[in-house]
Amino acid sequence: MKNIVLIGMPSAGKSTVGVLLAKKCVMNFIDTDLLIQKEGGASLEALIDREGEDAFLAREGALLARVEAENAVIATGGSAVYSAEGMRHLASIGTVLYLKVSEEEVTARVGDLHRRGVILHGCSDIRALYRERTRLYEQWADATADLTGLDTAGALGAMLAALGL
Repeated sequence: MKNIVLIGMPSAGKSTVGVLLAKKCVMNFIDTDLLIQKEGGASLEALIDREGEDAFLAREGALLARVEAENAVIATGGSAVYSAEGMRHLASIGTVLYLKVSEEEVTARVGDLHRRGVILHGCSDIRALYRERTRLYEQWADATADLTGLDTAGALGAMLAALGL
């Protein structure tokens, strides 16, 4: 199998359940947020504060466009879908799986947007951001796994089913 690229809102489970998916499928695991932090020498929050949202998105897009992986689950940041170049590259090297979680569940899970390093992209709150990003996630997805209300085991099962595994 080629790579599996996970997209979705912050707190959807891309990193948490992504690791379990990689273990189950005997694949490597890559978290692009960690790559950005390593490259930038700071947390996502600090990078956004220091560089501003536009520069951060440019950094993220450039990194996504050069990710090289084989047989890996790639967990992206929630804002990955703002980079058409980055998403085109990821789609060319893997199957893009959208981890969908309800607006209510995301709102309850996400907590402090600033401390999580969430790009608001001109949105006033998490609900507006959810509505804006949902169309982008749907646009880029090859498959969708609805994880709303599921525990970790259920989420993993939904992801495997969405991928036909």
